[in-house]
Amino acid sequence: MFKDKLAARALLVAGAVLLLGASQPPHAHDDATPYPRMAPLDQYLIADRDAEIALARTAAPDSVSRDATILILGRHGYESAVQGRNGFVCVVQRAWMGPFEHPEFWNPKNRSPVCFNPPAARSVLPGVRMRTELVLAGLPKARIIEALKAAYTKKKLPALEPDAMSYMMSKAAYLTDSGSHNLAHLMFFAPLGAKWGQDLPGSPALTLQTAPVDPFTVLMVPVGRWSDGTSAPVP
Repeated sequence: MFKDKLAARALLVAGAVLLLGASQPPHAHDDATPYPRMAPLDQYLIADRDAEIALARTAAPDSVSRDATILILGRHGYESAVQGRNGFVCVVQRAWMGPFEHPEFWNPKNRSPVCFNPPAARSVLPGVRMRTELVLAGLPKARIIEALKAAYTKKKLPALEPDAMSYMMSKAAYLTDSGSHNLAHLMFFAPLGAKWGQDLPGSPALTLQTAPVDPFTVLMVPVGRWSDGTSAPVP
């Protein structure tokens, strides 16, 4: 069970959340890190706008994503591509949304579709957008961490709303170079110290974030179905 949980965590390096890690400047070299620095920006962008919109929608079942707002990544941050009507917001996140110390933080292959429900779109997504803008502005990791912490302290980023969650059920996602590259799951955002029975033997809930930049805990629950309705492996 412990090995299964480690494998699941490895698949979630690019989860739809802000995770705090070690502060290492993005251009510092580490022989043990396959991606020691940010690649050229074009490697993170998707040239075909319609393809990125379609990929973002695969984060959740069609009943959720077809009426969602869609954001796509531009050269300075996320931009509105489709205006939705159900309050959900779908985006394709990149590897820099994972832990700062993770060796794949700059992996340009990462494509992580996520669809935030309305409470998460209002209270979690602003942090995602801010982190992305700081990354694309070329700030080192230490300054990104400081800026995010300051934004929460000064209430420039909103407090977490109750019932915030997101879908990450895309069969087309590429979350990590490890294993099968993907895992269908739901993400739940809860107050720090939330007790869901996570990480206990037999529990499907895993803690992804306990000492974050963000003032909330992130929990992950694998699901056995991709957003298109086909079966997905569950660790």
